[in-house]
Amino acid sequence: MLSSVGTVVYGVLVDFISNTMNEDVPKETPSPSPVPQWEQPPPAPEVTYNWVEVTDEFEKACNELDLGELVHAQHFGLFEAMSAIEMMDPKMDVGMIGKHATRKVLTFKQSVEEKNIKLNNLVPEELIVIMDTCQACILSWIEGQSLAQTVFTCLYLHDPYIIEDRCLKAFCIGVLKVCDMIKDKIYKANVFEEEDFQTLTYGFRFATNVTELRVVGMLKEAEDDLSRTIRTTKSNEQNDLTNAHKMSCLQGVFARIKFLRLFLQAIVPFGKKEMDVVQGSKKLLIQMSEQLEIINKTIKLGVPPITTEDGHEVSIGFEPLVNQRLLPPTFPRYTKLKSRYDLLPSYSDIIKKLLAIIEMSNFTSFQSTLDFIVTSSQCNPCVFTRSVLQIVFMADNRKVFGSHLLSDVLKESMRSFNAPPSFSPRYHVLQNNSKAKDVLDAFLARATRTINKLVQAYGHNYARQREKLAAILEDLAILQDDADRCDTDLQTIIQSLDPNTVRSHLTCFGSWTLHHILRVMTQYVLSGFQLELYSEHEYHYVYWYLAEVLLSWQMTTLNRAEGQLQRDETLNEQMQSSKSRSHKKAKKNKKKSRLHAKELLLVQGMQMMSAGTFKVMLGFFLDGKLKTPDCEFDNEATRYEHRFQPFLAVSTPPFMPYKQFREMTDVTQYYPPPSSRDLYMSSSKHFEQAKALYEKMAPSDETQQLLLVAKTNIVVGKLLAGGHTRKSTTKPGFDFSAHPVFPIIRVT
Repeated sequence: MLSSVGTVVYGVLVDFISNTMNEDVPKETPSPSPVPQWEQPPPAPEVTYNWVEVTDEFEKACNELDLGELVHAQHFGLFEAMSAIEMMDPKMDVGMIGKHATRKVLTFKQSVEEKNIKLNNLVPEELIVIMDTCQACILSWIEGQSLAQTVFTCLYLHDPYIIEDRCLKAFCIGVLKVCDMIKDKIYKANVFEEEDFQTLTYGFRFATNVTELRVVGMLKEAEDDLSRTIRTTKSNEQNDLTNAHKMSCLQGVFARIKFLRLFLQAIVPFGKKEMDVVQGSKKLLIQMSEQLEIINKTIKLGVPPITTEDGHEVSIGFEPLVNQRLLPPTFPRYTKLKSRYDLLPSYSDIIKKLLAIIEMSNFTSFQSTLDFIVTSSQCNPCVFTRSVLQIVFMADNRKVFGSHLLSDVLKESMRSFNAPPSFSPRYHVLQNNSKAKDVLDAFLARATRTINKLVQAYGHNYARQREKLAAILEDLAILQDDADRCDTDLQTIIQSLDPNTVRSHLTCFGSWTLHHILRVMTQYVLSGFQLELYSEHEYHYVYWYLAEVLLSWQMTTLNRAEGQLQRDETLNEQMQSSKSRSHKKAKKNKKKSRLHAKELLLVQGMQMMSAGTFKVMLGFFLDGKLKTPDCEFDNEATRYEHRFQPFLAVSTPPFMPYKQFREMTDVTQYYPPPSSRDLYMSSSKHFEQAKALYEKMAPSDETQQLLLVAKTNIVVGKLLAGGHTRKSTTKPGFDFSAHPVFPIIRVT
């Protein structure tokens, strides 16, 4: 019923609308079309605000906060606070500074047209300040600053070919060529991050159309011109202060030109496969050090920079705001140029590191080379020296030091580590077997890729290196499985070809791989101290993991390798053809040297230092002088798992979970349970053992630092065991000034 009525009503409405539309719509569109009349909207209501002056109250509230303290409101947390701080930082307005400058910012072309910059007849004082500021800009650039905000703030570098002064023209082209060479070395090594090096060149030219040989020739010609001028000035009969000042300035300019030429000649060979050419750079670097002393003495002779009305220090030929809008595609940062007076320490450090890299190319073992690379990465090197180290180790022809395949280097490393039968020159059973050769080649191929990644990881800056090492552990875990499989396969082949042999291939490649895994794991933990990642209440389980897991396994691995070496040496002696009695007697009386003795002493010393520090920390916890915070999402178990999470990827050594750590360090499981005094005394004994081990080693900076820490902590441990400061509520201190990993314990 309702549906039929609805249908009828709907039909009537449709007919009515159709008829109405047909009547209103004209047959033709009228011209002109009528303009519709729209009603005007009502005026907007007037809005009034009840403003309240809160400046005085706000300042009063702020004065109650300590320096660095923030108010934590419910709707204004740490994220909003950091955003506010970043937005108010001057670096966020870096592109707007030039707009509000009170002076006119001119480009090089505009400066030349308005004759605001000299192209000829520059006096030595002006050349000195230009050259020094250019060198300071280069140093700022290789420390991570933008190229446009550093090197190319020098207007002369925008187009050096129109400079008429021969000396300045040669220097500017030389600077561009040096920058081009530095950029190429850094690109080739590929161990930089955005905080290390800015890759954007903004279209600036680097004198690529001029060869290195021609640039060196131009600089040499400028040196000859200056030498003639110096001789002329020296022969001048006037011997007054003016003449002496002029001589000093000319010698300063000469030293700067020569320094740049030597620098260019020294860095060109790095990365080439001819190592004898790289060795030739050593002499050039020593000459650079000599010129650097003259440069340092004559810095003050340069024309001092002018401070503009907007607060910028502007040297002759420089405009700090000329490239202000050319920002890198990274988070904005404030550009701070190095001072001209920093040239001596900065370049001295670079020269020292480059000389050490050249010495590295003389190393004959892979282990000593890897130790050098690891140690160098801990000295906070700049991206340039880190890159040079990488390209010297792996030269253009993808060979170690330009002469040896990495697979051959690793083969020799394995042979010297524990003498696997497959690499023994006196055991030819495996060398002539095709199946054994295939197994070896497959393992060496993977080992080469993994170790190459490891060496490259050590080339990154120290903070990034820690991330890379965590990722490398996954590759090393795969290599470890391959090593165990390879050992098993080769042992099967040996048993089938020579059933009566006493030689064994089991654990040979596995031990070598485990050795490198443990070194990476240890380095990962130690880097946390040098990067200051650990809180004081975390020290005890970090040192415990070092002493009881990593260093303990390393001791076992090295002792096993030493045993394999001695067994191989004994078997080789038995196979010798000479059976004379005198020969046997000589061999019998010969004292066998232990190849891993030095490393065993180092590892055992570190183990004792770690154990001693752990026990004194445990004593502090028992005395209540240290407490572990127990937050909901930041308790000790969470931190423990987080600190050692990368170790889960490795099967050997097995990961030690937090529960097992608590069980092994629970003093209540002993009867009677040790007191804090017992722990302090035990700690002192561990430090005494470490001291005895380090005194057996040849003196070095590292061992002297560790000896200082051990001797001091022996005394501290005995004082604590005797009840010294037992009633004191002062929190103990940990002084890392003597050594970055093991602290001197301070109690009051």
